[in-house]
Amino acid sequence: MKKFIAMLMAGAMAFSLAACGNQASKESQAGTDQTDKPEELSGSVVCLGSTSMTDVMTVLAEQFGMDHEGVTVSVEGGGSGAGVEAATNGTADLGLASRSLKDEEKSAGLVENIIALDGIAIIVNADNSVADLSVDQIAKIFTGEITNWSEVGGTAGEIAVIGRESGSGTRDGFESITKTEDKCKLNQELTSTGAVIEAVRGNTAAIGYASLSAVEHQNGINAITVDGVACNEDTILDGTYKIQRPFVIITKEGVELTAQTKAFFDWAMSKDAADLIRQAGAVPTAE
Repeated sequence: MKKFIAMLMAGAMAFSLAACGNQASKESQAGTDQTDKPEELSGSVVCLGSTSMTDVMTVLAEQFGMDHEGVTVSVEGGGSGAGVEAATNGTADLGLASRSLKDEEKSAGLVENIIALDGIAIIVNADNSVADLSVDQIAKIFTGEITNWSEVGGTAGEIAVIGRESGSGTRDGFESITKTEDKCKLNQELTSTGAVIEAVRGNTAAIGYASLSAVEHQNGINAITVDGVACNEDTILDGTYKIQRPFVIITKEGVELTAQTKAFFDWAMSKDAADLIRQAGAVPTAE
């Protein structure tokens, strides 16, 4: 009998110790979970600059906002010049530029982070028979040395040259690649990519330039080949399409990004965002 009672007491004690152990384990685990749980992001991220980057940055902003409900990412235009200024003086969290940074901008502490590559498509009206031009011919058309379509194999008629305003990243990229800085003679100087596309669509004699991401799937215009090379993702990435430029997120040395800005920046520059960038019409650079 005494042996039986002793066994019962031993069992009760073992059960009690096990229960205490389990409770302690749960409390310890709860404490660990609470400690290890990452802090939920909140606040805003302002991206400002190149209008050519709007489609890419907007799709990234929307996805990041869905993944992090406490964060609002806004994308504002104004041109690449405005993006450089915003990154310089801190009026935006991230600057946007659709061109490489200049040496003097880098010397001022700005950092060039290339998120994607963008081909600058050369566009003509859909009724224009010209399907290919060399970089040299394009340069001569935009500087006024070639003024008639018959000079490049097209139907006779004066060429209407359409371009962007001073300060535009697209214009800066186009002119630096074609070596036509401060030499272009434009019939129309417009303030947005969409306006250039509409102007070319409405004029059979027109030629212009616009971001690849903006001209894809557009009716009424054709993106011609340049030196026999079409403007598409493969030719941009391998460098065979010559008229291309980087999409740049600008940060500044010594300026610490907010937690939500750093999280957005790191994600946008990673492979995880590559498909979204591609869907927006640009070529992601993350490997």
